[in-house]
Amino acid sequence: MSDYGFTTRTVHAACDAGQEHGAVHAPIHTSVQYGFEKVEDLIGVFQGRIKGGFNYARQGTPTTAMLESVVTRMEDGIGSVSFATGMAAITAVFLTLLRAGDHIVSSKFVFGNTNSLYGTLGDLGVAVTKVDTSTAAAVEAALQPNTRMVFVETLSNPGTRIPDFDGIGRLCRERGLVFVVDNTVTSPWLFQPKTVGASLVINSLTKSIAGHGDALGGAVTDTGLFDWSGYPNIFANYRSGDARQWGLQQIRKKGLRDMGGALSSDHAHRILVGAETLELRLQRTSATALALAKRLQAHPAIAAVHYPMLESHPQHAIAKKHFRAGSWLLAFELADPSRLVPVIDRLRLPVSATGLADTRTLIIPVAPTIFWEAGAEVRADMGIADGLVRLSVGLEDEADLIADFEQALA
Repeated sequence: MSDYGFTTRTVHAACDAGQEHGAVHAPIHTSVQYGFEKVEDLIGVFQGRIKGGFNYARQGTPTTAMLESVVTRMEDGIGSVSFATGMAAITAVFLTLLRAGDHIVSSKFVFGNTNSLYGTLGDLGVAVTKVDTSTAAAVEAALQPNTRMVFVETLSNPGTRIPDFDGIGRLCRERGLVFVVDNTVTSPWLFQPKTVGASLVINSLTKSIAGHGDALGGAVTDTGLFDWSGYPNIFANYRSGDARQWGLQQIRKKGLRDMGGALSSDHAHRILVGAETLELRLQRTSATALALAKRLQAHPAIAAVHYPMLESHPQHAIAKKHFRAGSWLLAFELADPSRLVPVIDRLRLPVSATGLADTRTLIIPVAPTIFWEAGAEVRADMGIADGLVRLSVGLEDEADLIADFEQALA
Protein backbone atom coordinates (compact mmCIF):
# COMPACT_ATOMS: atom_id res chain seq x y z
CA MET A 1 0.00 0.00 0.00
CA SER A 2 3.04 2.30 0.04
CA ASP A 3 2.10 3.80 -3.34
CA TYR A 4 -1.32 4.93 -2.11
CA GLY A 5 -2.27 8.21 -0.46
CA PHE A 6 -2.39 9.05 3.25
CA THR A 7 -6.06 8.25 3.90
CA THR A 8 -6.18 5.19 1.63
CA ARG A 9 -3.33 3.62 3.58
CA THR A 10 -4.95 4.49 6.91
CA VAL A 11 -8.43 3.13 6.24
CA HIS A 12 -7.04 -0.12 4.81
CA ALA A 13 -4.48 -0.71 7.57
CA ALA A 14 -6.50 -3.33 9.46
CA CYS A 15 -7.47 -5.21 6.30
CA ASP A 16 -3.85 -5.31 5.17
CA ALA A 17 -2.87 -6.91 8.47
CA GLY A 18 -5.16 -9.87 7.79
CA GLN A 19 -7.67 -9.65 10.63
CA GLU A 20 -9.60 -12.63 11.92
CA HIS A 21 -12.71 -13.78 10.06
CA GLY A 22 -12.38 -11.06 7.43
CA ALA A 23 -13.12 -8.23 9.88
CA VAL A 24 -12.36 -4.80 8.42
CA HIS A 25 -11.57 -3.34 11.85
CA ALA A 26 -8.82 -4.53 14.15
CA PRO A 27 -10.32 -6.39 17.13
CA ILE A 28 -10.09 -5.14 20.70
CA HIS A 29 -7.75 -7.46 22.62
CA THR A 30 -8.66 -7.20 26.28
CA SER A 31 -6.41 -9.95 27.60
CA VAL A 32 -3.75 -8.86 30.08
CA GLN A 33 -1.72 -12.10 29.96
CA TYR A 34 -0.42 -13.84 26.82
CA GLY A 35 0.51 -17.52 26.98
CA PHE A 36 3.06 -19.54 25.01
CA GLU A 37 3.10 -23.22 24.06
CA LYS A 38 6.88 -23.29 24.55
CA VAL A 39 8.44 -21.57 27.53
CA GLU A 40 11.54 -20.81 25.47
CA ASP A 41 9.37 -18.52 23.32
CA LEU A 42 8.22 -16.69 26.46
CA ILE A 43 11.87 -16.30 27.44
CA GLY A 44 12.67 -15.05 23.92
CA VAL A 45 10.01 -12.35 24.13
CA PHE A 46 11.26 -11.20 27.54
CA GLN A 47 14.84 -11.03 26.29
CA GLY A 48 13.90 -9.28 23.05
CA ARG A 49 15.10 -12.06 20.77
CA ILE A 50 11.56 -12.67 19.49
CA LYS A 51 10.09 -9.51 18.00
CA GLY A 52 6.40 -8.70 17.97
CA GLY A 53 5.44 -11.02 20.81
CA PHE A 54 3.25 -10.07 23.78
CA ASN A 55 3.66 -11.09 27.40
CA TYR A 56 1.78 -8.54 29.52
CA ALA A 57 -0.62 -5.81 28.42
CA ARG A 58 1.25 -3.04 30.25
CA GLN A 59 3.88 -3.27 27.50
CA GLY A 60 1.37 -3.52 24.67
CA THR A 61 -1.39 -5.59 23.10
CA PRO A 62 -2.15 -6.61 19.52
CA THR A 63 -4.60 -3.66 19.37
CA THR A 64 -2.09 -1.07 20.54
CA ALA A 65 0.50 -2.61 18.22
CA MET A 66 -1.86 -2.08 15.28
CA LEU A 67 -2.30 1.56 16.30
CA GLU A 68 1.47 1.99 16.60
CA SER A 69 1.97 0.64 13.09
CA VAL A 70 -0.60 3.14 11.73
CA VAL A 71 1.00 6.09 13.53
CA THR A 72 4.46 4.99 12.36
CA ARG A 73 3.25 4.95 8.79
CA MET A 74 1.60 8.35 9.19
CA GLU A 75 4.85 9.88 10.47
CA ASP A 76 7.09 7.93 8.05
CA GLY A 77 9.00 6.55 11.02
CA ILE A 78 10.71 3.29 11.93
CA GLY A 79 8.55 2.55 14.98
CA SER A 80 6.22 4.02 17.61
CA VAL A 81 5.30 3.45 21.24
CA SER A 82 1.77 4.27 22.40
CA PHE A 83 0.81 5.63 25.81
CA ALA A 84 -2.29 6.33 27.88
CA THR A 85 -2.11 10.08 27.16
CA GLY A 86 -0.01 12.59 25.30
CA MET A 87 1.49 13.81 28.56
CA ALA A 88 2.50 10.24 29.42
CA ALA A 89 4.33 10.10 26.08
CA ILE A 90 6.15 13.38 26.74
CA THR A 91 7.03 12.36 30.30
CA ALA A 92 8.36 9.01 29.10
CA VAL A 93 10.68 10.69 26.59
CA PHE A 94 12.13 12.98 29.25
CA LEU A 95 12.42 10.48 32.10
CA THR A 96 13.78 7.59 30.03
CA LEU A 97 16.30 9.47 27.88
CA LEU A 98 17.59 12.09 30.32
CA ARG A 99 19.57 11.86 33.54
CA ALA A 100 20.40 14.21 36.39
CA GLY A 101 22.90 16.74 35.14
CA ASP A 102 21.48 16.85 31.60
CA HIS A 103 20.07 19.97 29.96
CA ILE A 104 17.17 20.65 27.58
CA VAL A 105 16.49 23.67 25.40
CA SER A 106 12.76 24.14 24.91
CA SER A 107 10.34 26.57 23.38
CA LYS A 108 9.02 28.85 26.10
CA PHE A 109 5.57 28.72 24.51
CA VAL A 110 4.83 25.06 25.28
CA PHE A 111 1.58 23.52 26.51
CA GLY A 112 0.84 24.45 30.13
CA ASN A 113 1.18 20.90 31.44
CA THR A 114 4.50 20.44 29.66
CA ASN A 115 5.67 23.67 31.27
CA SER A 116 4.58 22.30 34.66
CA LEU A 117 6.48 19.07 33.98
CA TYR A 118 9.65 21.11 33.50
CA GLY A 119 9.41 22.07 37.16
CA THR A 120 9.46 18.39 38.09
CA LEU A 121 12.45 17.79 35.83
CA GLY A 122 14.29 20.61 37.57
CA ASP A 123 13.68 18.95 40.94
CA LEU A 124 15.17 15.75 39.50
CA GLY A 125 18.31 17.50 38.34
CA VAL A 126 17.51 18.05 34.66
CA ALA A 127 17.87 21.72 33.72
CA VAL A 128 15.55 23.36 31.17
CA THR A 129 16.24 26.60 29.32
CA LYS A 130 13.18 28.13 27.65
CA VAL A 131 13.69 30.35 24.61
CA ASP A 132 11.76 31.83 21.71
CA THR A 133 12.37 29.09 19.13
CA SER A 134 11.19 31.21 16.20
CA THR A 135 14.91 31.63 15.49
CA ALA A 136 17.52 28.87 15.59
CA ALA A 137 20.00 31.47 16.85
CA ALA A 138 18.11 31.66 20.16
CA VAL A 139 18.36 27.89 20.54
CA GLU A 140 22.05 27.87 19.68
CA ALA A 141 22.76 30.62 22.21
CA ALA A 142 21.12 28.52 24.94
CA LEU A 143 23.11 25.35 24.26
CA GLN A 144 25.42 24.07 26.98
CA PRO A 145 28.03 21.28 27.05
CA ASN A 146 25.48 19.03 28.80
CA THR A 147 22.58 19.75 26.40
CA ARG A 148 21.02 16.50 25.19
CA MET A 149 17.72 17.54 23.68
CA VAL A 150 15.75 20.33 21.97
CA PHE A 151 11.96 20.31 22.37
CA VAL A 152 9.43 22.29 20.31
CA GLU A 153 5.76 22.19 19.39
CA THR A 154 4.71 22.65 15.77
CA LEU A 155 2.06 25.19 16.79
CA SER A 156 2.13 26.53 20.32
CA ASN A 157 -1.05 26.30 22.35
CA PRO A 158 -2.67 28.81 22.56
CA GLY A 159 -0.54 31.46 20.84
CA THR A 160 0.08 29.51 17.56
CA ARG A 161 3.78 30.42 17.44
CA ILE A 162 5.87 28.31 15.05
CA PRO A 163 9.55 27.35 15.49
CA ASP A 164 12.32 27.77 12.96
CA PHE A 165 12.09 24.14 11.88
CA ASP A 166 14.80 24.17 9.25
CA GLY A 167 17.34 26.04 11.37
CA ILE A 168 16.75 24.01 14.53
CA GLY A 169 16.78 20.71 12.65
CA ARG A 170 20.09 21.63 11.04
CA LEU A 171 21.55 22.74 14.39
CA CYS A 172 20.53 19.52 16.15
CA ARG A 173 21.98 17.41 13.36
CA GLU A 174 25.30 19.27 13.52
CA ARG A 175 25.51 19.06 17.34
CA GLY A 176 24.22 15.49 17.72
CA LEU A 177 21.17 16.56 19.76
CA VAL A 178 17.86 14.71 20.04
CA PHE A 179 15.32 16.94 18.26
CA VAL A 180 11.85 16.27 19.73
CA VAL A 181 8.82 17.75 17.95
CA ASP A 182 5.31 17.67 19.42
CA ASN A 183 3.09 17.35 16.33
CA THR A 184 -0.23 17.26 18.19
CA VAL A 185 -1.87 20.39 16.80
CA THR A 186 -0.81 19.99 13.19
CA SER A 187 -1.04 16.16 13.03
CA PRO A 188 0.91 13.96 10.61
CA TRP A 189 -1.46 14.87 7.78
CA LEU A 190 -0.71 18.59 7.95
CA PHE A 191 3.00 18.17 8.68
CA GLN A 192 5.64 15.46 9.04
CA PRO A 193 8.42 16.62 11.41
CA LYS A 194 10.77 14.08 9.85
CA THR A 195 11.05 16.45 6.87
CA VAL A 196 12.86 18.99 9.08
CA GLY A 197 15.14 16.49 10.80
CA ALA A 198 13.12 15.56 13.90
CA SER A 199 14.52 12.62 15.88
CA LEU A 200 11.35 11.84 17.82
CA VAL A 201 7.77 12.93 17.09
CA ILE A 202 5.12 13.10 19.79
CA ASN A 203 1.38 13.06 19.15
CA SER A 204 -1.37 13.40 21.68
CA LEU A 205 -3.59 10.87 19.92
CA THR A 206 -6.55 12.26 21.85
CA LYS A 207 -6.56 15.33 19.62
CA SER A 208 -6.28 15.34 15.82
CA ILE A 209 -5.78 11.63 15.22
CA ALA A 210 -8.72 10.36 17.33
CA GLY A 211 -10.67 13.57 16.93
CA HIS A 212 -13.98 12.77 18.61
CA GLY A 213 -13.33 13.58 22.25
CA ASP A 214 -13.95 10.00 23.37
CA ALA A 215 -10.47 8.48 23.80
CA LEU A 216 -7.21 9.40 25.50
CA GLY A 217 -3.87 8.37 24.03
CA GLY A 218 -0.36 9.45 23.10
CA ALA A 219 2.48 8.19 20.94
CA VAL A 220 6.22 8.63 20.40
CA THR A 221 7.54 7.89 16.91
CA ASP A 222 11.20 7.45 16.00
CA THR A 223 11.93 8.90 12.55
CA GLY A 224 15.13 6.86 12.18
CA LEU A 225 17.25 9.99 11.72
CA PHE A 226 19.05 9.97 15.08
CA ASP A 227 22.13 7.81 15.74
CA TRP A 228 21.41 6.20 19.12
CA SER A 229 24.72 4.34 19.08
CA GLY A 230 26.42 7.58 20.10
CA TYR A 231 23.87 8.63 22.72
CA PRO A 232 25.37 8.25 26.22
CA ASN A 233 22.10 7.66 28.09
CA ILE A 234 21.19 4.32 26.52
CA PHE A 235 21.41 1.63 29.19
CA ALA A 236 23.79 -1.29 28.61
CA ASN A 237 20.92 -3.80 28.52
CA TYR A 238 19.45 -2.09 25.45
CA ARG A 239 22.70 -1.76 23.48
CA SER A 240 22.16 -4.83 21.34
CA GLY A 241 20.66 -5.50 17.94
CA ASP A 242 19.72 -2.70 15.54
CA ALA A 243 21.01 0.57 17.05
CA ARG A 244 18.23 2.47 15.32
CA GLN A 245 15.76 0.81 17.74
CA TRP A 246 17.67 1.50 20.96
CA GLY A 247 15.89 4.75 21.77
CA LEU A 248 12.37 3.37 21.28
CA GLN A 249 13.23 0.17 23.11
CA GLN A 250 14.34 2.16 26.14
CA ILE A 251 11.25 4.36 25.98
CA ARG A 252 8.99 1.27 25.80
CA LYS A 253 10.77 -0.64 28.56
CA LYS A 254 11.07 2.27 30.97
CA GLY A 255 7.98 4.27 29.99
CA LEU A 256 5.56 1.35 29.80
CA ARG A 257 7.01 -1.57 31.76
CA ASP A 258 8.52 0.47 34.61
CA MET A 259 6.31 3.59 34.71
CA GLY A 260 3.06 1.96 33.62
CA GLY A 261 1.70 4.57 31.22
CA ALA A 262 -0.07 1.91 29.12
CA LEU A 263 -2.78 2.67 26.57
CA SER A 264 -5.89 0.51 26.87
CA SER A 265 -6.96 -1.64 23.91
CA ASP A 266 -10.41 -0.06 24.02
CA HIS A 267 -9.04 3.45 23.56
CA ALA A 268 -6.55 2.24 20.95
CA HIS A 269 -9.48 0.86 18.95
CA ARG A 270 -11.38 4.16 19.20
CA ILE A 271 -8.30 6.08 18.08
CA LEU A 272 -7.83 3.73 15.10
CA VAL A 273 -11.39 4.38 13.98
CA GLY A 274 -10.98 8.14 14.42
CA ALA A 275 -7.72 8.11 12.46
CA GLU A 276 -9.55 6.99 9.34
CA THR A 277 -11.18 10.43 8.96
CA LEU A 278 -8.15 12.50 10.03
CA GLU A 279 -7.57 14.09 6.63
CA LEU A 280 -11.26 14.89 6.10
CA ARG A 281 -11.62 16.48 9.53
CA LEU A 282 -8.44 18.54 9.23
CA GLN A 283 -9.45 19.83 5.82
CA ARG A 284 -12.83 20.94 7.15
CA THR A 285 -11.70 22.42 10.46
CA SER A 286 -8.75 24.22 8.88
CA ALA A 287 -10.95 25.86 6.24
CA THR A 288 -13.53 26.95 8.82
CA ALA A 289 -10.85 28.21 11.21
CA LEU A 290 -9.29 30.36 8.48
CA ALA A 291 -12.64 31.85 7.46
CA LEU A 292 -13.48 32.63 11.09
CA ALA A 293 -10.01 34.07 11.72
CA LYS A 294 -10.42 36.48 8.80
CA ARG A 295 -13.84 37.58 10.04
CA LEU A 296 -12.62 38.10 13.60
CA GLN A 297 -9.56 40.01 12.40
CA ALA A 298 -11.87 42.56 10.76
CA HIS A 299 -14.14 42.95 13.80
CA PRO A 300 -13.71 46.14 15.88
CA ALA A 301 -14.20 44.25 19.16
CA ILE A 302 -11.11 42.09 18.50
CA ALA A 303 -7.62 43.36 19.32
CA ALA A 304 -5.64 40.50 17.73
CA VAL A 305 -6.14 37.13 16.03
CA HIS A 306 -3.55 34.34 16.16
CA TYR A 307 -3.79 31.92 13.26
CA PRO A 308 -0.84 30.72 11.13
CA MET A 309 -2.52 31.08 7.75
CA LEU A 310 -3.24 34.77 8.26
CA GLU A 311 -0.66 36.93 6.50
CA SER A 312 -0.38 38.98 9.70
CA HIS A 313 0.99 35.98 11.61
CA PRO A 314 4.70 36.49 12.39
CA GLN A 315 5.61 32.98 11.17
CA HIS A 316 3.17 32.89 8.26
CA ALA A 317 5.94 32.13 5.75
CA ILE A 318 7.06 29.07 7.76
CA ALA A 319 3.47 27.86 8.00
CA LYS A 320 2.94 28.21 4.26
CA LYS A 321 6.17 26.34 3.55
CA HIS A 322 5.65 23.40 5.90
CA PHE A 323 1.91 22.98 6.65
CA ARG A 324 -0.81 21.77 4.30
CA ALA A 325 -3.29 23.99 6.18
CA GLY A 326 -3.62 25.91 9.43
CA SER A 327 -5.33 23.31 11.68
CA TRP A 328 -8.19 23.84 14.11
CA LEU A 329 -6.34 25.91 16.74
CA LEU A 330 -7.30 29.59 16.74
CA ALA A 331 -6.86 32.26 19.40
CA PHE A 332 -8.06 35.84 19.59
CA GLU A 333 -7.86 38.73 22.04
CA LEU A 334 -10.80 40.91 22.97
CA ALA A 335 -10.10 44.62 22.87
CA ASP A 336 -12.00 44.94 26.16
CA PRO A 337 -10.96 42.06 28.50
CA SER A 338 -13.91 42.86 30.80
CA ARG A 339 -16.20 41.44 28.07
CA LEU A 340 -14.47 38.06 28.19
CA VAL A 341 -17.13 36.15 30.14
CA PRO A 342 -20.22 37.90 28.65
CA VAL A 343 -19.08 37.28 25.06
CA ILE A 344 -18.37 33.60 25.65
CA ASP A 345 -21.68 33.15 27.48
CA ARG A 346 -23.56 34.66 24.52
CA LEU A 347 -22.17 32.07 22.09
CA ARG A 348 -24.63 29.28 21.30
CA LEU A 349 -22.52 26.76 19.36
CA PRO A 350 -19.04 26.55 20.96
CA VAL A 351 -18.88 24.41 24.10
CA SER A 352 -17.16 26.06 27.06
CA ALA A 353 -14.73 23.28 27.86
CA THR A 354 -11.08 22.43 27.99
CA GLY A 355 -9.67 20.00 25.45
CA LEU A 356 -8.88 20.23 21.75
CA ALA A 357 -9.77 18.76 18.35
CA ASP A 358 -13.28 17.55 19.11
CA THR A 359 -15.95 17.35 16.41
CA ARG A 360 -17.67 20.35 17.97
CA THR A 361 -16.05 23.74 18.59
CA LEU A 362 -14.57 24.19 22.07
CA ILE A 363 -13.87 27.56 23.66
CA ILE A 364 -12.01 28.59 26.80
CA PRO A 365 -10.71 31.86 28.30
CA VAL A 366 -7.01 31.18 28.67
CA ALA A 367 -5.67 33.34 31.53
CA PRO A 368 -8.20 32.37 34.24
CA THR A 369 -8.19 28.64 33.40
CA ILE A 370 -5.46 26.60 31.70
CA PHE A 371 -2.70 29.14 32.43
CA TRP A 372 -4.01 30.38 35.78
CA GLU A 373 -1.60 28.21 37.77
CA ALA A 374 1.37 29.53 35.79
CA GLY A 375 0.94 32.99 37.32
CA ALA A 376 0.82 36.49 35.84
CA GLU A 377 4.58 36.74 35.27
CA VAL A 378 4.76 33.56 33.18
CA ARG A 379 1.62 34.55 31.26
CA ALA A 380 3.14 37.94 30.44
CA ASP A 381 6.36 36.29 29.25
CA MET A 382 4.34 33.97 27.01
CA GLY A 383 2.22 36.82 25.62
CA ILE A 384 -1.02 35.53 27.16
CA ALA A 385 -3.26 38.56 27.53
CA ASP A 386 -6.13 38.72 30.02
CA GLY A 387 -8.57 38.88 27.10
CA LEU A 388 -7.14 35.88 25.22
CA VAL A 389 -9.63 33.25 24.08
CA ARG A 390 -8.68 29.84 22.68
CA LEU A 391 -10.83 28.08 20.11
CA SER A 392 -10.66 24.51 18.88
CA VAL A 393 -12.75 24.75 15.72
CA GLY A 394 -15.05 21.83 15.07
CA LEU A 395 -17.14 20.46 12.22
CA GLU A 396 -20.05 22.88 12.43
CA ASP A 397 -21.12 24.62 9.22
CA GLU A 398 -18.87 27.59 8.60
CA ALA A 399 -21.73 30.05 8.11
CA ASP A 400 -23.41 28.98 11.37
CA LEU A 401 -20.24 29.40 13.39
CA ILE A 402 -19.42 32.82 11.94
CA ALA A 403 -22.97 34.05 12.50
CA ASP A 404 -22.81 32.91 16.11
CA PHE A 405 -19.66 34.93 16.74
CA GLU A 406 -21.14 37.94 15.01
CA GLN A 407 -24.16 37.98 17.32
CA ALA A 408 -22.07 37.34 20.44
CA LEU A 409 -19.70 40.21 19.66
CA ALA A 410 -22.43 42.65 18.67
